[in-house]
Amino acid sequence: MVFAVNLNVKSNALGLVELISKNLSEVSEDQVERCTELILSHRDKKIFIMGAGRSGLVGRAFAVRLLHLGYRVHVVGETIIPSVSKDDLLIAISGSGSTMLVMTAVDAAKHVGATIIGITSYLDSPLGKIADFVLQVKGRMILAKEVDKRDYFARQILGLHEPLAPLGTLFEDTCMILLDAIISYMMKKLNLCEEDLGKCHANIE
Repeated sequence: MVFAVNLNVKSNALGLVELISKNLSEVSEDQVERCTELILSHRDKKIFIMGAGRSGLVGRAFAVRLLHLGYRVHVVGETIIPSVSKDDLLIAISGSGSTMLVMTAVDAAKHVGATIIGITSYLDSPLGKIADFVLQVKGRMILAKEVDKRDYFARQILGLHEPLAPLGTLFEDTCMILLDAIISYMMKKLNLCEEDLGKCHANIE
């Protein structure tokens, strides 16, 4: 499924929604359930979230929602991040599954025995292989197979991306929707409502 960019912004947006819907329909329900239950089981532990570029922004948005659910959540790269221990959980987001910045953090967390959830498009990527649990989210649809496994930053420099998702952002767009849906599911499982989440919302903005 390939959509060409045109001068109608609304048409482009609808095309992106269709691509995201297709990606979501292909996500494994079993993978989603296993990863969600793992996050639920770490309510009294620390959760770390890591991603580079736009994936990092998606991770930050997910971290805020976990905070609202009452989790002890931290974004890797922040100055005040605490140490990682074997009882903690690291959620790493990388479309390619080979972004060096992400893999450095994953390797360090794995070394101390933390549990790793990898969210990636490629099961056979370094992230896919090292993660304890993988949530596969398809996104990039590069035609040339040999280019398909290039590092994220190499893609950006070469300009390899889908026409409707500049610089290969379809993965991140899909992750954003999927992770929001996971939060909604967790709210039900934890017996929380919006009022409960509001109590943890920032009040000095």
